[in-house]
Amino acid sequence: MNEALEEILDEFEEIEDRMEKFEFLHDLSDELNQLPTEEWTDSTRIDGCQSEAHVKVWIDSGLVQFRGGADASIVAGLMGIISIAVHGQTVEYVRALQPEFLARTGLLNSLTPSRSNGFRNIFSRVKIAIGE
Repeated sequence: MNEALEEILDEFEEIEDRMEKFEFLHDLSDELNQLPTEEWTDSTRIDGCQSEAHVKVWIDSGLVQFRGGADASIVAGLMGIISIAVHGQTVEYVRALQPEFLARTGLLNSLTPSRSNGFRNIFSRVKIAIGE
């Protein structure tokens, strides 16, 4: 895992209060490389997410680029975590990354099934975009 992601996961593990975890998740929405709403299209839309969520993933000079946007701060925070995990990383690194790292946040038991599903669908979109 990259150092920034490792630091975020360590911080989540130190937070015991469920509401504080969600506050931290909300703060992580600021880490998201924003996809402007005028670029939201059917091709950027994440299906299976209860919120309006959009991502754009591409490869530039061998590095994965990630932009996203959502109308809910929880989803934007989840996208922020994914952005920290993949943006600017090599394709090989991202191919090896598995979504199970989210379990370290302690959020899985608190997320609604559609939010958890949305996270997996966003992560799957990244994998598809890099040719996996």
